Amino acid sequence: MSKERSDLKVTGRHSEIPAPNVAIDDSGDGVIIVVTQAFGPKGDNLVGVSDVKFDGYPAVSLGVRTPDGREGLVHLSPIHGDPRKSGFVDIAPGTKCEIFCPVSKEPLPALGAVEDGSGATYRALFLTPKLEEGAVVMISDVWGHFHSRIIDDMELLSYWAVTHDAEG
Repeated sequence: MSKERSDLKVTGRHSEIPAPNVAIDDSGDGVIIVVTQAFGPKGDNLVGVSDVKFDGYPAVSLGVRTPDGREGLVHLSPIHGDPRKSGFVDIAPGTKCEIFCPVSKEPLPALGAVEDGSGATYRALFLTPKLEEGAVVMISDVWGHFHSRIIDDMELLSYWAVTHDAEG
């Protein structure tokens, strides 16, 4: 059963986790975080842009351009930690790509370097239409570099999911 985050009570720093556009599914053996809305730099919702779904959840669609000029749409699983994707995926691992909104064609804003020596930069998908850096999905711009993070209210939500005991 999926719970909207406003229903979920947790222990720790927050009495309630506040972000409106991430669902928590704790019906199985652990906690699953599903991005239910993600906004590009002009406020376009990128979840459900296509008819692609992963485990019944609409994909997050992004435009990707490689250094050699090839480009296309990539549909990412909205389930945090799930590496599945479809669409334009014929890209060599380690390729630094431009990631852009498929609706506005604007590049996703840079949030800073991934501090692991890879040369990757985190790009922002916003969790609310307010487009605030305190509520984002951070995506690496290096193909095959699986270092995404979900930040909400300046907290690392992806870390919370790993450490939470799913009793709610």
